[in-house]
Amino acid sequence: MSSLPVLGVFTAGTILSLALFSFNEERPVSTPTATINSEAGDSKFSSAGFDLTPWTKSQIEERCQDLTEEQIRITQASGTERPFCGTLLDNKKDGIYCCVVCRLPLFESTSKFTSGTGWPSFYRALAEGHIVEIEDKSHGMVRTEIRCGRCGAHLGHVFPDGPPPTGRRYCLNSEALEFYEEGDDLPEGAKPDAEIGYFAGGCFWGVEHGFALLPGVLDVVSGYQQGTVDRPEYKAVCAGTTGHAESVKVVFDPDIIDFGTLCKYFMYLHDPTQLNRQGPDRGTQYRSGIYTVGEKQLNTARQVLSEVQASEDFSGRQIVTELEAAKTFWAAEDYHQDYIAKTGRACHVNIPGALKAIGRNPTDLSSKGH
Repeated sequence: MSSLPVLGVFTAGTILSLALFSFNEERPVSTPTATINSEAGDSKFSSAGFDLTPWTKSQIEERCQDLTEEQIRITQASGTERPFCGTLLDNKKDGIYCCVVCRLPLFESTSKFTSGTGWPSFYRALAEGHIVEIEDKSHGMVRTEIRCGRCGAHLGHVFPDGPPPTGRRYCLNSEALEFYEEGDDLPEGAKPDAEIGYFAGGCFWGVEHGFALLPGVLDVVSGYQQGTVDRPEYKAVCAGTTGHAESVKVVFDPDIIDFGTLCKYFMYLHDPTQLNRQGPDRGTQYRSGIYTVGEKQLNTARQVLSEVQASEDFSGRQIVTELEAAKTFWAAEDYHQDYIAKTGRACHVNIPGALKAIGRNPTDLSSKGH
């Protein structure tokens, strides 16, 4: 973290003017590279479904009218609050931490830890592209500054001395953040611009690969869900001691592909009549499930399952796909992500059959389709 600058008698307006000049002219924010372009337009979506289109100077100026002098000093002039004084340092509530300027979600409470440094610390950002890292050579040292990936607000610094699994310590100013407790109504900017669906259909390598092929799917992440243990690891999940299913988080643009289509595609992508197994893989972690977010998704999934069960394709075969409200999704270890794309291995999924079920052809597949 940088040392505290001497502000003298500068007003909030003076600080903002100087900061915006410095921000826009001397240290432009790098465009985040870890974003996914939606095929519906030019907006840049993060893997969590948030629009990362850079804010303009006028947007920043307008928002800063509602901020305190201290918030402006920190976010627009790379200031630092005094250690052990931040209001969010000892916050232990469940929720998300957002940029105080544009309200882009930056960190989840699940990645917060006590570092003993005097500033709120996290070991993982919420999603790639939400944080931009910039080399900082101020104060006679070389550090890595972190800024908001949408509005460029200064947040703090990141250091390579954090806990597993990342080994990183994101050191934040409380005044650069807004906290929203789980269950709170979120303001505009803190709500995703894309939607998310969760599906479990056996080994997540193949399910991830199958969904990643579809136009309108912005990102797919393999992980663990519906279990009873926090931060599960692959070995424990495979042992069947955590209660988790291998699932995938599908981030999609509803203007291109809707949740109902994803559900139907999924029902044909795997065999939903196999209980606690898919092909040679056996165990409750390989169960079939759709884990919904909200009443609308629940009703849609229920209708799709009913229609598929009544179809000739499943005549005489009972679908055993569980339909539950989504619990915490824990991303799997890095080596599981994009596994088929990295290795070229085949898996149990039936992509041709799933495409046919939703009226698509192999020629319709996305160019990003691993």
